[in-house]
Amino acid sequence: MYDLPDVVDVQSDGPIRIITLNRPDALNAVNDDLHTGLARLWPRLGDDREARVAVLTGAGRAFSAGGDFAYLAELSRDSQLRAKTIAHGRDIVLGMARCRVPVIAAVNGPAVGLGCSLVALSDIAYIAETAYLKDPHVQVGLVAADGGPLTWPLHTSLLLAKEYALTGAKIEAARAREMGLVNHVVADPLSEALACAKRILELPRQAVESTKRLLNLHLERAVLATLDFATTAEDLSFQTEDFRAVIGKLTAGKE
Repeated sequence: MYDLPDVVDVQSDGPIRIITLNRPDALNAVNDDLHTGLARLWPRLGDDREARVAVLTGAGRAFSAGGDFAYLAELSRDSQLRAKTIAHGRDIVLGMARCRVPVIAAVNGPAVGLGCSLVALSDIAYIAETAYLKDPHVQVGLVAADGGPLTWPLHTSLLLAKEYALTGAKIEAARAREMGLVNHVVADPLSEALACAKRILELPRQAVESTKRLLNLHLERAVLATLDFATTAEDLSFQTEDFRAVIGKLTAGKE
């Protein structure tokens, strides 16, 4: 659906849209196709008047392993690709914040980098007992322009947001629930997310969509206060020697 790259699979179940990050062999790591597809997805979902709720998950063992190392290395060299990616990152963040359709995350495995951000920007999140969140931008020398620091201070304390954003430490499922970064730790997040979607379908549409918009006005205001600085800083960090050294080691390790 929606004329998106195959790596963003959208299926219809009546008024429910099941969105799957679909690079299972790469643990749904984000490459150019996946990033572009996510940027295009949210306005198209909003324009789909038959859609009333969406479930977002990952194919295979992961929700998303974060940025594909080869893609990240290319971003440091190609200024045009970097400019497109930075713009698309902004589109993903604002697209999710402004999307009229409630989005329920079914975090079936590790949600790293942009995967972690997608969870933070969702409206309700179910996470598998063995899954975890992690925003490792700083660990590779990047500013998290579309990452946890944009939204975590709304979900948890500023001190906790700083701890995990500044260290890139893993947040196990139970800890994520304790911090308020997810709603529920469950054995089968996709089944639970679909059950939640069906409960939402039983409620009056205008009330649901307007209530989501009311709540997300807080989110959008916070994002807009920081997003311009964040994207500029991330663009600069792609060009630093620190980033190039780290990503060089990571890509060498993949060869």
